[in-house]
Amino acid sequence: MTLALPGLGAFRHRNFALFGAANFLATIAMQMQAVAIGWQVYDLTASPFRLGMIGLAEFLPAIGLALVVGPVADRFDRRRIMLLALGGEALCSVGLLFLAVSGHAAFWPILAIASAFGTARAFVAPASRAMMPSLVPPELLNNAVAWSSVSWQVATIGGPALGGFIYLAGPDAVYGTAAVALAAAIGMIFLVRYRRPAGSGKKEAIKLGDVLGGLRLIFSHKVLLGAISLDLFAVLFSSAIPLLPVFAKDVLHTGPEGLGLLRAAAGVGAVTTALILTQRPIRSRAGRKLFICVGLFGLCVITFGLSESFWLSLGALFCGGACDMVSVYIRGTVVPLATPDHLRGRVMAVEAVFVGASNELGAFWAGSMASLIGAVPAVVLGGSATLLVVLSFSRLFRKLATVDKLDTETLGFSGAEARDKVTPAGAA
Repeated sequence: MTLALPGLGAFRHRNFALFGAANFLATIAMQMQAVAIGWQVYDLTASPFRLGMIGLAEFLPAIGLALVVGPVADRFDRRRIMLLALGGEALCSVGLLFLAVSGHAAFWPILAIASAFGTARAFVAPASRAMMPSLVPPELLNNAVAWSSVSWQVATIGGPALGGFIYLAGPDAVYGTAAVALAAAIGMIFLVRYRRPAGSGKKEAIKLGDVLGGLRLIFSHKVLLGAISLDLFAVLFSSAIPLLPVFAKDVLHTGPEGLGLLRAAAGVGAVTTALILTQRPIRSRAGRKLFICVGLFGLCVITFGLSESFWLSLGALFCGGACDMVSVYIRGTVVPLATPDHLRGRVMAVEAVFVGASNELGAFWAGSMASLIGAVPAVVLGGSATLLVVLSFSRLFRKLATVDKLDTETLGFSGAEARDKVTPAGAA
């Protein structure tokens, strides 16, 4: 029986099906492992500060290697990069398993392994995102993006819960399960048939121009710059999730079970919307819909901040997650279509840092503002700032706001144009 249902078009392509399943397993493994590391480190140290150090150790490699992993993904075989990097992640899981089983688990070895895992992850992300558009025809890319978003959201919601349940049998059980999941992901990527982009496989050393090529292309392409920076500032200012414990306890007067529902609401809204988008993709007025949804996201954040009703807050978070998913869907389609294949690794690496930085800095912004003016004013101010960003960006990036169809003809550079944008004047 073939997959002929509407909205499943991307899965009719064997390579994407294998690729999607591998990414799902790798994300589940990462989420399970993060829960186990956090619980184990806090059990060992009883120090929230050291918990924060673990998160920083996993995130810093993505920033430090951002301008390197992109050219690597463009210069070398992306499938091979994924195999090696996922292999590195699996070895980290095995290392954590060894520490747990041998009784030598301690903070500093776990920190070192977490940093190594973050380093491997830094290579997986751009290679994976740059590889995906080559696995489906251009007309099915938006379908592939939607299903990838569903997969990521489900893994992000289910992974921590699964990790917590398995942890009842001990941290070694979680690390062992993560290692098996990563090994399965490696096997699936190995089976993917992937054609390397033109220009990859060159033997020359990576030069400074290669490293900066992604930044030059982004800053010269108004649609790319607008799509990435709109998401950056929207998430930066409207990051209410880190303050959910404060709202649950002090504003909505609910317990841990209520906090769990609040934390899940945005993810459920995102998954629901992504599933709808697999069946009813955005076919026109994409730019206008992007700005409308980011504006609605800001309004949802304001509503959440002002609400004293648990159910209204839950609904605001659900709708906010839904609006954010539309933004992720459009950006996830615009960025690869607007980027020539031989430059996708560099652009995806820069985008990954922008997205990661917006999440981390957004949490810092929310906490800092809440400590200065209180949690409710901080969230309302953040949502209002997002509305101002939408209004200003709709004028600053008119080309993005007027994008109609999500296709290469509308968004893409020609090969010559891309080379001109990436190569600095006077360069050979």
